[in-house]
Amino acid sequence: MERVLALRTLGAPQRRLLRGRRGTEVEQAEAEPVPTSRATVIRPEPFADAADAEAWLSELRESDAEREAELAAALKVLNRALHSFRTARADVAARDVTQASALVVRLGFGSGEQVAEGRFDQGWELPRRSAKVKRTMEAPDERFAALLGGRESVLACEELVLRARADTDAGRAREAALQARIALESLLAEVPKLPDARRRALEDDRGPVGQAANAALRGPPDEAATEAVTAAVERMEAALRAHRLGGGGG
Repeated sequence: MERVLALRTLGAPQRRLLRGRRGTEVEQAEAEPVPTSRATVIRPEPFADAADAEAWLSELRESDAEREAELAAALKVLNRALHSFRTARADVAARDVTQASALVVRLGFGSGEQVAEGRFDQGWELPRRSAKVKRTMEAPDERFAALLGGRESVLACEELVLRARADTDAGRAREAALQARIALESLLAEVPKLPDARRRALEDDRGPVGQAANAALRGPPDEAATEAVTAAVERMEAALRAHRLGGGGG
């Protein structure tokens, strides 16, 4: 389904010009007001009537699955725009966003101009998720400290697999296939001590992932190739989790 994306900068004014080249003397580092951006993803198809719109919003409030599907579709639109911006500006810092990175998430309905300005006939602001510490056996905080302290090092494949996951989640099938191929080869080279069954599964992925990457050089891979890449990325993530649990960063 096609969507309309409306972007608006809010808050503090942007400093477009640097005032002089010598900087300003300071005695204390104060917080700097910064602008925020509001992204509104709008369905172009109108609801049949007010009752239909109210039923849609009610379903989103009551169904976790429907709500997550709606938010995932909106994020895909926004991240596609960010991907285009990143490419056009050659700005590597303009990264994809997630629901967790949003200051606030709202769902609602109204006229097109109305919702583009952040106003609704009826709207619902999702409760903010509490900052829960994810309890896993991987102990990410401990590893973070080990990485900063130089006791462990980041494997190249860890970053490459993360990039493949980002492309997969954003629906960038061509980029995901190409990224997955180098991520897979890097993982197999950097993590030699994998259980036999896990290594065989990853080596078996070389063929399908390689074929998907070759197809991606010519155009978008087909559905079967895309699914093979997604499954391979999942197996790479599982292999890295197992490796981290076994200790050693490379």
